[in-house]
Amino acid sequence: MPLDTLTASPTPPSLRRRLASMVYETMLLFGVVFVAGWLFSTLLEQKHALYLRNMLQDWLFVVIGLYFIWFWTHGGQTLAMKTWRLKIVTAEGEALGYKRAFGRYLLSWLWILPGLAAAWALNAKAWMLILIPLANVVLWALTAYLDPQRRFLHDRISGTRVVQIADKPSPAQAAA
Repeated sequence: MPLDTLTASPTPPSLRRRLASMVYETMLLFGVVFVAGWLFSTLLEQKHALYLRNMLQDWLFVVIGLYFIWFWTHGGQTLAMKTWRLKIVTAEGEALGYKRAFGRYLLSWLWILPGLAAAWALNAKAWMLILIPLANVVLWALTAYLDPQRRFLHDRISGTRVVQIADKPSPAQAAA
């Protein structure tokens, strides 16, 4: 079912709004990662941080993926997106299926992985360990200006877009 034109703005949300939602999402994910990490370390009796480190990273990758895929396929909004009144839909305005949501999740890692890989390849030290991945994030965010619909590159490739949900009218406006 295509997105109702009364509930979504025809113009894409601002870059600032989408980035603010992502910052809020990061704070919420801290809790998800904390609980998932605690569960992992308790069940597998992890004695120190390096013990089963790669397995923990894989586990957290899966947990974060399940978090996003679940919310994107069940209403198109994560908790942070609900707060910022944003929604993920296909390019045609329909709800996301699991395959498209999974693809979008994998592509969204391009926000940070190339920067981390570049920092590793350049054997970056001190502040360069922060600046190189940060430059990757800034460049990725600027890809929104290359698209006429202001989609990020991972949205364009995955065939999705972020729309802004219109504010609900107040009771006084509804009665008028």
